[in-house]
Amino acid sequence: MAAIDAALAAIDSLKRGEKVNYTHIAAEYGVARSTLSKRHRGVQRSNAERIIKCRNLNISQESALVEYIKALHKRGLPPTRQMVRNFALEIAKKEVGKCWVDRFMGRHKDRLISRWTSGIDAVRQRAD
Repeated sequence: MAAIDAALAAIDSLKRGEKVNYTHIAAEYGVARSTLSKRHRGVQRSNAERIIKCRNLNISQESALVEYIKALHKRGLPPTRQMVRNFALEIAKKEVGKCWVDRFMGRHKDRLISRWTSGIDAVRQRAD
């Protein structure tokens, strides 16, 4: 448990009506008094909560996109970065940034592999 979470738990364990001494509790748990006060009053969220709130796609939507990309790859149709951006636009119903695909790939590097495709042979291209 993080120190800030332990300090918040200590505040929550106080008896009803008992005055909260943020300075004392913050010093006891080694956290900033202002951060403890803001988090307890609900003015400030943790970084993890803030990051989740700012994401274009939630966790389940990102998982669905990963599975869709893997299905395309199994069929021999690996999507381009622009295609992934378009898929995200369809899911989120809002435009994602230029670097979103790179960050998405970084978040899911254990499940997705990014590679450059080799050019098609001129003879094969003419045959198509």
